[in-house]
Amino acid sequence: MTKQLKSIDGARTILEDALRLHEAGDLAAAEAGYAMVIEAGYRLADVLPILAGMLAQRGADAEALALWERLLAIEPAHDVALHETGLIFARTGQRDRAIAALEATCAANPANAVSANNLAVFLADAGRKHEALAKFREALALQPGNIHIEHQIRRLCAELVPFWHIPMLNDTRRNDAFEAAIIAAIAARGPEARVLDIGTGSGLLSMMAARAGAQSVTACEMVPAIAETARAIIAGNGFADRIMVYTAPSGALEVGEHLPERADILVSEILSSDLLTEKVIDTFEDAHARLLKPDAIIIPRAAAAIGCLVESRLLEDYVFVGEVSGFDISAFGALAAQKLPIHGTMTGWKRLSGDVELLRIDLTRKAHPADLQLLSIPVLADGVAAGIVQWMQVDLAEGITFDNHPDGYSDGGWLQVLHAFPQPIAVRAGDVLHLAAGHDRVTLILRPLELASAAARANAA
Repeated sequence: MTKQLKSIDGARTILEDALRLHEAGDLAAAEAGYAMVIEAGYRLADVLPILAGMLAQRGADAEALALWERLLAIEPAHDVALHETGLIFARTGQRDRAIAALEATCAANPANAVSANNLAVFLADAGRKHEALAKFREALALQPGNIHIEHQIRRLCAELVPFWHIPMLNDTRRNDAFEAAIIAAIAARGPEARVLDIGTGSGLLSMMAARAGAQSVTACEMVPAIAETARAIIAGNGFADRIMVYTAPSGALEVGEHLPERADILVSEILSSDLLTEKVIDTFEDAHARLLKPDAIIIPRAAAAIGCLVESRLLEDYVFVGEVSGFDISAFGALAAQKLPIHGTMTGWKRLSGDVELLRIDLTRKAHPADLQLLSIPVLADGVAAGIVQWMQVDLAEGITFDNHPDGYSDGGWLQVLHAFPQPIAVRAGDVLHLAAGHDRVTLILRPLELASAAARANAA
């Protein structure tokens, strides 16, 4: 017993000396003293964190980690030890272990805003942005007004939510057209008609349906941050009792679980500027097969891609390259973008043809196989064709259409799109440019095949 007391007294003395040395700035001597105290097994829960922190601070991560893990063997839910091991794992490139350690830290101490913030950073770096956003919001709730956390939330929202949502919502002409079609559908089927809104975004179209009298609207939105905001908007406008928003893609919805029965009306605004990119065909086909009644009203019921041949030196510099600084770089053009979003009224280009329907999709049909047709475009002006500028025409309901024709549309969310040719094509008035035009179910295909010159046709005749 006397020997044990002497050992304790000795360890206590060494610890007191180490603490004095630490405070005086003699870190090497302090480390040695802390190590002796730990070797004696004295006050491990207090001394292990001190020495582990010192070791980590001078870059001895492996030694620090060993001490933190020794502490965790004594106290498995020690939130500081879990947090510090997570930081070491992050510094040493062990991302998954870092996230697991920080998740354990947050579980052990949910009130620790620093741990919540660091976990959010790790999740964002791992590409788990939706989870990161939720964790940043938890951290902000713990530290209201923290500018750094607020900045991270805005940054992540900007990455998760495409920029075009706001200009689309501010597009009065688009909104009025959709609402007119929705009002007509509710009038035709009655307030008891079940409405399905795919890709609800802000919840605008769902609220239009409820305002038109629909008693039951099921909406889905696959982006969690957007779905959460939609629910708040819907509740704030007094429609939470009639609109249910699920955080899911429409392919995850099931009749009997999310919808009491198949829907009478489908409303969906998932058209992209180039018509098909947002998996429009897959989504509508699946809805027809599983979620809609056979005679369901479809809004929109059709969409067409319209376009014209264009010449533009400005656009050519974005999609073609030739000689640069005395070198032939033209081969790099094979890597250029096939399509380039533009704003028709803000980009200089010259029309070389009239408006031509490139492709039309009937969204009331149950299936849309990939398709490719020959399209012949008469050339109306001399020039060098960089490609085709394309826009949309949307058929919402009988007598209700909407388009983003470049001559009269500059303030909405839809842009026009340049579909660039592989190389510029010199054309003359009277020529006919033959294209392969169609789709692969996800993207438009517009590929030049042959230029039939007016002179050649005249000679042939």
